[in-house]
Amino acid sequence: MAFQTVFKRYELKYILTAEQKEKVLHAMEHYMVPDQYGRTVIRNIYFDTDDYRLIRRSIEKPAYKEKLRIRSYSQAEPDSTVFVELKKKYKKVVYKRRISLPEEEAMEWVKGEHPCRKDTQISEEVDYFLNYYRYLHPVGFLSYEREAYYAEEQKDFRVTFDDTILFRQEDLSLESEVYGTPLLPEGSVLMEIKCSGAVPIWMVRALSEEHIYKTSFSKYGTAYRTIIYPNLAKEEDAHA
Repeated sequence: MAFQTVFKRYELKYILTAEQKEKVLHAMEHYMVPDQYGRTVIRNIYFDTDDYRLIRRSIEKPAYKEKLRIRSYSQAEPDSTVFVELKKKYKKVVYKRRISLPEEEAMEWVKGEHPCRKDTQISEEVDYFLNYYRYLHPVGFLSYEREAYYAEEQKDFRVTFDDTILFRQEDLSLESEVYGTPLLPEGSVLMEIKCSGAVPIWMVRALSEEHIYKTSFSKYGTAYRTIIYPNLAKEEDAHA
């Protein structure tokens, strides 16, 4: 199966109530259809430095920021296809590069245990990233349940709904079960609009009618602020 490997788009985020989600879905009925995967559970392993340099810089909201993760769309096995994803954001535009590999190979490559067997421009970009930051290691497991839709007449316009967003810092394997600390209040849903150009007027109208406003929300960033940093502070206090 051929997978898309390069993405360039805007990603707009909104926190919805369950009622607002239903209203948006109703507005989408005549324009959008579910993607081929239906409702999926997405698993991610995020990589960072010992001092969390990547996410600390991201939280500062610079003009340019980047992150590295390995993603699977189901509970993985050593030979399951997963994606090593290098995600960058520059002046509000998101650039994502990804390469598909068996889970075991992907983890060994990003952890610096073995080189990537695929020699491509994307693998070279990831290698440069790994060499630049050095000593990256898994720091968190982040999962969520996603419903994804695309516009039939504008296929680069996508809308996703994520709920049950969970984070943990142990058992960092895509082969493991899903569990962790929730990152959203109960009943809330994260909606993302992904597009390369303007948002269709019908969607703008639906958001306006329901008083739904764009927000800044990073799953990994929220995990750092609410889970990782407080834990680090506790450890420092314990050793003080």
